Amino acid sequence: MKHSIRRQFSLIFIGLMAGTVLLCWLLNHLLLGDYYTQSRTKIIYNAYDTIRQAANSDVYSTQEFVRKLDSICGMYNITVCIMDSNSQMKYVSFNGGKELENQLLGYIFGIYSGAVEVLEEGDDYVMQRLRNGDDEYLEMYGRLNTGISFIMRTPIESIRISASIANRFFAYVGIFSTVAGGIIMWFVTRRMTRPIQELSRISEQMVHLNFEAKYHGKTRNEIDLLGANINELSSSLERAISELKTANNELQKDIERKEAIDEMRKEFLANVSHELKTPIALIQGYAEGLHEGINDDPESRSFYCDVIMDEAARMNNMVKKLMTLNQLEFGNDVVEMERFDITALIRTYIQSAAILTRQNDIKVQMEEYEPVYVWADEYKTEEVIMNYFSNAVNHAGGEKIISITLEQKDKKVRIGVFNTGEHIPEEALPHLWEKFYKVDKARTREYGGSGVGLSIVKAIMESMNQGYGVENVPGGVLFWFELETVGHACQ
Repeated sequence: MKHSIRRQFSLIFIGLMAGTVLLCWLLNHLLLGDYYTQSRTKIIYNAYDTIRQAANSDVYSTQEFVRKLDSICGMYNITVCIMDSNSQMKYVSFNGGKELENQLLGYIFGIYSGAVEVLEEGDDYVMQRLRNGDDEYLEMYGRLNTGISFIMRTPIESIRISASIANRFFAYVGIFSTVAGGIIMWFVTRRMTRPIQELSRISEQMVHLNFEAKYHGKTRNEIDLLGANINELSSSLERAISELKTANNELQKDIERKEAIDEMRKEFLANVSHELKTPIALIQGYAEGLHEGINDDPESRSFYCDVIMDEAARMNNMVKKLMTLNQLEFGNDVVEMERFDITALIRTYIQSAAILTRQNDIKVQMEEYEPVYVWADEYKTEEVIMNYFSNAVNHAGGEKIISITLEQKDKKVRIGVFNTGEHIPEEALPHLWEKFYKVDKARTREYGGSGVGLSIVKAIMESMNQGYGVENVPGGVLFWFELETVGHACQ
């Protein structure tokens, strides 16, 4: 992804961290030395207060006072020398205080000369910056009103060196922290952006009208709230599209229904009259024969009764199919567009028809297909499959194989039902969808066909505004129909 939010988060974090480290390093470089000097000056003043309080209390000779000054000298690298009014040493720090004795006497008697810069003068002390050769010191000396003289010194160069070392160390730590933080941020943002990427994938599937994917979050934050809203939106869109497709399908049927309804009535009455004429005549003839006692033997009477019962059953089956066809053609049966798996529907029907195929020694073949979701009327789609399948069973010849295939292209799936056997005459193919049309009337009557099944298929597919057809293919005949898919591909 060109503008990955994960990359943006990481770059922003690295930029902010690097900028912060750079700013801190710059402030350290410019101000740390002065801050250290001020801090040392404050420490010297604190030591001065300690000496002055000890002198006023006359406790500068005690071990407690010595330990306190030793602690200050050791912790802050301060050299101290204290003498009384008789020029007797009362305290000399362990880190070079003895060397300050002559310098303190020189200050007292005014015989010391050197490059000094007085920073502050008090009633009993002087704070100054002292340069001695290449060395530079921060120094305080003075004489208290109790007669105690003192001198304290700390090297400034050590402060600068410490500041320089601290700056270098901070720069190394900052660079390492920036790199390490950037790497950690790269992996941390992966967890943060994973829900966003999942929401992006779900929304992309929704664009293609696939509402199967749902967001499952566990952190209970704003992203999870967004995911829950997208789930609700997905469900609402699926319901709305289902209702819209149903309404749109009904609207298209209404437009066509008004123009065709009168013609269908006339054609229906003519076909029914023609198809019922033969069975009614047979029933009437055999019934009259029974009534007049043409054959009195039980076997003949049983034969007459069987003919009458078969023709009555044939008429009953024809009337049921005609009623179904009538409802479809006249638009009395509403098409309910819904989303379902056509692969599962076909496999369920094949299982239910297993007894029929075994009785006719027919082998049914169907490859393993992934689920293929379609928009259609599930009940009427099963009716189409049933008519195609029963037609294939009745006409299967040769190896007696029925093969069912699924092929997806251009957002549609084509379902094919193939049976081995003789080809249908080319001139008869366009008429197969007409009511009561029979290619081989003798064979149709033999298995009890009414010539209405493919007309029902035609009415159903046209009610759903989808394609259908029949082809002569090598080895047999292929009947097919198409449905609109929802985004899953068959393989």
